[in-house]
Amino acid sequence: MSGTLYGLGVGPGDPELLTLKAHRLIRSAGVIAYPAPDTGESFARAIVAEYMPDGATEIAIVIPMRSERFPAQEVYDSAATEIAQALEAGQDVVVLCEGDPFFYGSFMYLFSRLSDRFPTEIVPGVSSLGAVTAAASQPLIAREEVLTVLPATLEESELERHLADANAAAIMKLGRHFGKTRAVLDRLGMTERARFVSHASLPNQNVCPLSEAPETAPYFSMIIVPGKDAHV
Repeated sequence: MSGTLYGLGVGPGDPELLTLKAHRLIRSAGVIAYPAPDTGESFARAIVAEYMPDGATEIAIVIPMRSERFPAQEVYDSAATEIAQALEAGQDVVVLCEGDPFFYGSFMYLFSRLSDRFPTEIVPGVSSLGAVTAAASQPLIAREEVLTVLPATLEESELERHLADANAAAIMKLGRHFGKTRAVLDRLGMTERARFVSHASLPNQNVCPLSEAPETAPYFSMIIVPGKDAHV
């Protein structure tokens, strides 16, 4: 009998935001996989490090963190092969996912490669969007307003088109696209009600009006534009 694959959301960073189910599965895991940069430590692993059992086998899915393109499909093909070997041997495999596995989560690439061959369970986690609105103490949408979630990696014209039609918006994956995003929001007259949040739920969390945000933004940051009915 094969093992079960768990796509496990570990939340935005604060270990206390782990679900009880996530905590239980990590404590009993024999094999734990997680995304990791090619330099530095894995953020997903760091969130749960104190709960990982001694002797657990670790599979680091090394993803280069640089602007130029890299063979992403090969990275996930290789990781899926290693995880499949453990599953075929009857071992359960817990894959740690920052935030929620299916909200811009890289676990979807392993899911597409493995879920038709092995029992798979998704364990939802606190998403970055929930953490950011909580950190900002800011309701995002109300009544019949519609929320638009956008990656800042879109072309500037596409970003502007979507935002022009939005009641309320959350813009993710800022990093080197921060300046472009700010310029678009300025042109659309949305800066005044926009909020900037970085490292939500962590000790170095930063929350401020977008007009007072720093010149650069880390990847783990977001801009929220509350709907007019929800703005406080």
